[in-house]
Amino acid sequence: MNSKLLSNVTEQLKENSLGKISIFVIVILTFASVLAFLSPYDPNKIDVMNRLAAPSKQHPFGTDEMGRDYFTRALYGGRVSLTVGFLSMIISTTIGTIVGTISGYFGGKVDSFIMRFVDILMSIPTFFLILILNAYLKPGVQNIIIIIGLFSWMSIARIVRGETISIKEREYVQYSQVIGEKSSVIIKKHIIPNIFPTVIVAATLNIASAILMESSLSFLGLGVRQPNSSWGSMLKYAQGYMEEAPYLAFFPGILILMTVLSFNVLGDIFRLAFEPKANDD
Repeated sequence: MNSKLLSNVTEQLKENSLGKISIFVIVILTFASVLAFLSPYDPNKIDVMNRLAAPSKQHPFGTDEMGRDYFTRALYGGRVSLTVGFLSMIISTTIGTIVGTISGYFGGKVDSFIMRFVDILMSIPTFFLILILNAYLKPGVQNIIIIIGLFSWMSIARIVRGETISIKEREYVQYSQVIGEKSSVIIKKHIIPNIFPTVIVAATLNIASAILMESSLSFLGLGVRQPNSSWGSMLKYAQGYMEEAPYLAFFPGILILMTVLSFNVLGDIFRLAFEPKANDD
């Protein structure tokens, strides 16, 4: 099963040049952010004599309003944005998978109660709820990760529930129920492995959503605070220098665009690979 899925992903990547570019972009940005400490510049060192310097060989992205190397700050900002994206995805995917599996497998009143609860949560504008909570909590990357993770699992739960309802009707699951296997064993042994491809697709798209959400919070001043940076906070402080130094908004903006687009493309490739029938549409 795993080798077949891997083969399908490889085949999709061979046919999709945009997918190859997306993987390349994600890998490069990830490694660049992880190795940001190799930059010769201190991301927080102020040099007012060199403020708002245009991009050059010495400063590829130029310098910001305090003379700090913008390329280095973009690397460290990428570390924050990608960390928020990956860790909040793990939280939301874990919660969504557990809730969706329990709801779909047990059905009945359990399913009805859980889904009505999910419907209520989904009817609330999630972003505004996150804004309110983040405004009352101490600003920090940890709080951003937890808040985004705790309020972005609902759509995953609904997707997983639908897959679980389909899988639990299959013969091997019904046989396991007949011979008296525990529900927890059936879920771990039969349900989770079979919904895993769907979870991967949802998780990939969730990373992109989390990065956008973090960028939005930081842009509004409710995320990463000075002197630290993220791509969203860099955009926030670039507002006042759009005419004088437009590159301050261009570079973090293009990095957000490339990252989110790459994860969305990758998610679509996974979807096509895990659901071969979609290729015939």
